[in-house]
Amino acid sequence: MKVFRIHISSWTASFRYPNMISGFQPTLPVPPVSTIIGIISSAMGKPFIPSSEKIGFVFQAKSKTVDLETIYQMGQSLTQIKSNVIKREFLSDTDLFLYTDCEEIYLSFEKPYFPLLLGRSGDLATIESRDELEIEEKKLLSNLKGTVVPFDKYQMPAMIQALPVYFTDTIPRRNVGTRPYYLLEPTYRHNIPIAALGFEDSGRKWDVYWQELINSKV
Repeated sequence: MKVFRIHISSWTASFRYPNMISGFQPTLPVPPVSTIIGIISSAMGKPFIPSSEKIGFVFQAKSKTVDLETIYQMGQSLTQIKSNVIKREFLSDTDLFLYTDCEEIYLSFEKPYFPLLLGRSGDLATIESRDELEIEEKKLLSNLKGTVVPFDKYQMPAMIQALPVYFTDTIPRRNVGTRPYYLLEPTYRHNIPIAALGFEDSGRKWDVYWQELINSKV
């Protein structure tokens, strides 16, 4: 079976915890599915709504640290705007490996329509390489890391967070397909296989989980 691999890198990345409002802004250790869908949409230049495409990803980061950031808090009038300084967590020296069986998605990363971001507007990303792979799918995956896996499908010892699958392009935007996910950090190790569809990237020595996106259509 032929699949495509797109290697994307960035100096910084940050993935906001949903519905968290506090003086400290942590980052998720890996991107949610909605971020992956957003990157594909940016490359294609149009909203990408998953249907029958197979999409998987593995995310890696070398370190995580905290920076100070100035924010502006809005009031009911312009005179009520005030600045504040908060601590924001971010990841550095990151690599995202995006996998798909869809040639249209693959070709869109040859010359992306919009800039690619791994999080906020300052987390600019670049394309390092694009490859075609010949793989054999398998139904038992044991070497998973740097990705998310649905909580309601499997049992794994990992952090759990409710995350949207993607957002609509309406105003205001609406999150679609929110569900709990296991967050498998880049250093995650779990030697007990799960009965999930995916494949092994033998060159990178990790398994890739095909995200289940078909049932998330509007």
